[in-house]
Amino acid sequence: MPPHPQVADLLALINARGGPPVTEQSPEEFRAGFRAGSGARGRPADPAPTEDRVVPGPAGDIPVRIYRPAAPGPLPLVVYFHGGGWVIGDLDTHDGLCQYLAVGTPAVVVSVDYPLSPEHPFPAALEAAEAATRWAADHARELGADPARLAVAGDSAGGNLATVVARRARDASGPDVAFQLLVYPVCDLTRSMPSYTENGTGYMLTGEMMELFIDHYLAGGDPRDPDASPLFADDLAGLPPGLVLTAELDPLRDEGEAYAARLRDAGVAVEVRRYDGMIHGFVGFDLLIDDARTAIDDLTAALRAGLAPDGD
Repeated sequence: MPPHPQVADLLALINARGGPPVTEQSPEEFRAGFRAGSGARGRPADPAPTEDRVVPGPAGDIPVRIYRPAAPGPLPLVVYFHGGGWVIGDLDTHDGLCQYLAVGTPAVVVSVDYPLSPEHPFPAALEAAEAATRWAADHARELGADPARLAVAGDSAGGNLATVVARRARDASGPDVAFQLLVYPVCDLTRSMPSYTENGTGYMLTGEMMELFIDHYLAGGDPRDPDASPLFADDLAGLPPGLVLTAELDPLRDEGEAYAARLRDAGVAVEVRRYDGMIHGFVGFDLLIDDARTAIDDLTAALRAGLAPDGD
């Protein structure tokens, strides 16, 4: 189907701004533009108090932002990895979404500012994501959270990190992850799915942009490495249940749904929710797109159900 009218208006607005193509910008220029465009992201009327900290990582300190909503605890714990092709994005660009997840679930959310490519190529982001998840699990009680109700979550490249962290935690015997929330995740860095052809131009995220992101991230590495492309992991059995959200007009649509199918084939309880007429990144435009608010409500509902205390 064609883009939803609100999506079409957003695309027209972006096109009217002009400027050099992303593929001709430096990472610093692209990051600044992405940060400046975060004004279409809302936040709850009563946001959760936050605390910015650093936690230890294998290559140095990792900045995190901790959201603690005013709700009776202990609360579920959500470790969130922002999107942006492993090249752009930070704690501020995804602050509104993390606020919605924290207040709407409610849950303690730890948002992770992992190191970006090309300065820090694969597996630097993954190693930082793992370290931050272990730290959050180890300090859950201090944060007012229940370590037995831990979720990993992320959008796009962050969804990639979330599910790889969950699989590696399974293989390392911890921390125990109870739920995975994957929002239009990157799952196949070979860029071979049909939706790359169908949706590779005209819908904000393009095939050319993904090629650039992947080149920066892998720096010549193997795109079929399961720690980069979770679709190629040999064994997905025993992974936590989850929700995979996809967008109809997203180049990444097919790989997210293919990964969910592999999870199901491995006996993992996973729900797939596709949003028709939507594009990659639409959840971040909740002030402009009504379906973004619906999606955020779906995400918080999935976290509530997936992280409910035993017996609830």
